Amino acid sequence: MQTSRHHFWPALAVVAACLGAPALHAQSRGEAKLITATAVMTELRDSRDQQIPQWLLDRAYGIVVVPDVVKVGFWPGGRHGKGVMVVRNDAGKFSEPVFVNLSGGSFGPQIGAQSTDVVLVFTTRRGIDGIADGKVTLGADASVAAGPVGRQATAATDAAFKAEVYSYSRSKGLFAGVALDGSAITIDDKANREFYGRKVGAGDILKGAVTTNSNAAQRFLAAIASSTVPVSTAAPASAGEPATTPAAPSAVKTYPLEEPAK
Repeated sequence: MQTSRHHFWPALAVVAACLGAPALHAQSRGEAKLITATAVMTELRDSRDQQIPQWLLDRAYGIVVVPDVVKVGFWPGGRHGKGVMVVRNDAGKFSEPVFVNLSGGSFGPQIGAQSTDVVLVFTTRRGIDGIADGKVTLGADASVAAGPVGRQATAATDAAFKAEVYSYSRSKGLFAGVALDGSAITIDDKANREFYGRKVGAGDILKGAVTTNSNAAQRFLAAIASSTVPVSTAAPASAGEPATTPAAPSAVKTYPLEEPAK
């Protein structure tokens, strides 16, 4: 009996480690996705000629980053990818990441690419609320436009700046605005459960009721924060031009960019 007791606790520790390994591996998948998404945002921020205009990022209500969207099937085929979404709260701080799926048909000029990075900039609450409720189809549930590119870019594809979502893709080193009409964004409940260690609702994450100490998540949020500033700190622009330089903080919050209630 003495020998049996001597080996019991080490054996139990091994069993516990084996049982915990799948959970750790599942969480690591989410962290790997966050690391890749961080790299996408960092590379776009550091690119001079191929970047999302600062004035648009500063007005973002929510940002979705889907690295490595892959082509599935043959012609006409489609595309599918897994990514992460963050949303501003009333104070302008971005939420913890929510894992999402992106699926749809051909992605504009990137149709021949094997892998594409996609970034979506949401300028209103409606599209984000739709995702949190289960699903949003771009072009049907939320208006979408190919996003302008470059530091001096204006919303040439949408002069009135009324689209709810501005979409971008990058493949083979080329970054450009792209039409994503018909693509659907859904919550990846399984990925969220694996990453946060329990069943969680997207709404709870967005409201701050669910948090994480993941280093990968903090790095992703830091990359988002370094690419954006609250638009209330941007200097007013001359007529027809977006604000691009910081100014003294204003008491009036102008993000998300939505029409005032009537």
